Amino acid sequence: MSALSWLYPWLLLLLPLPWFVWRFSTPIQQPEAVAHIPFTNDWGEAGMPSSRAGTGKLRLFLLSLIWLLLLLAAARPEWHGDAVELPVSGRDLVLAVDISGSMQMKDFTLQGQQVDRLTATKAVADAFIQRREGDRIGLILFGSKAYVQTPLTFDRHTVRILLDESAIGLAGKSTAIGDTIGLTVKRLQQSAMPAIKPSTAHELTRSDAAHTEPTASELSLSKQTDKQSAQLERVLILLTDGVNTAGDISPQQGTDLAVKAGLKIYTIGIGADSMNVSSFFGTRQINPSAELDEEGLTKIAEQTGGRYFRARDTHELNEIYKLIDRLEPVERERNMFRPLHALFMWPLATSLLLAMLLLASTLPWKKYLTANGGALWKH
Repeated sequence: MSALSWLYPWLLLLLPLPWFVWRFSTPIQQPEAVAHIPFTNDWGEAGMPSSRAGTGKLRLFLLSLIWLLLLLAAARPEWHGDAVELPVSGRDLVLAVDISGSMQMKDFTLQGQQVDRLTATKAVADAFIQRREGDRIGLILFGSKAYVQTPLTFDRHTVRILLDESAIGLAGKSTAIGDTIGLTVKRLQQSAMPAIKPSTAHELTRSDAAHTEPTASELSLSKQTDKQSAQLERVLILLTDGVNTAGDISPQQGTDLAVKAGLKIYTIGIGADSMNVSSFFGTRQINPSAELDEEGLTKIAEQTGGRYFRARDTHELNEIYKLIDRLEPVERERNMFRPLHALFMWPLATSLLLAMLLLASTLPWKKYLTANGGALWKH
């Protein structure tokens, strides 16, 4: 609930101070000059039966109000808003998407139209990312090389945009599954909580892709996991339609690194089992997923505590992401934040305004205008 608090409430005890000053500094039949205190004059005038009594009472009221407002400002009032729950990561989740040449195979259907595998993946993964509120999400694209499209971030909107901007062949025509796992481990090691600030730009450009595969010395860092990062559940969802044909790290080496880093990997093999193609000899049926390494993907998933899924069409791919979406997050304490709003500037500004008005009322405006009015009209 919202509440008002004071940083220095004891300052309000000084409210009667001007009265005490006036009360105990009043001279007793002494002709000697005494200290001139603005407050005391008006308190004295307030009790006079002269024509100035009304003006004195008004000035006394304004001075008292100014004093009260100054004390209120000095006491530093603060307004505590309703508690707001901050986004807390249930897991560090990395999406690794294959953008090799084979992903342009049009064996998927989306909204009644024949589309390539990458287009179907974008549509399904986009909906998946929208549902991942509370997780830090990263995006890795891979072909012959693997590179980071977005670092781990709570900014799901940016991840969705950069996923949509991915294009087939951007990282080469081959498939580097081992390098992709190794790069994921490396980035997770480097990104300890708190989360990386949302990025709106690519971490690496196309020309930089050749320098993103992890070296042996860099991958050795995976053995040095810090306690804080180890408490997070780390998940890699790796989607591909082929077999490892490129890279410096084999899938088994990457899997070993993932096991040591506590990275759970869910692998998805994408591609239809059969499709009809037209040729010189007529229509014939082919297997567009003949090169899919299901055995290798299953092994990677099982060794890291994940699962292997087979997506033969858009519906199956969507169901797979929904199943992964039901993973239970790591239990973590909720981070609550109560917004704090300082209020001292309002009484302070009001007191200054009243002081200026009071000062202006004491100036001899009438005498000045009378003395200079004729001269002003003449000019």
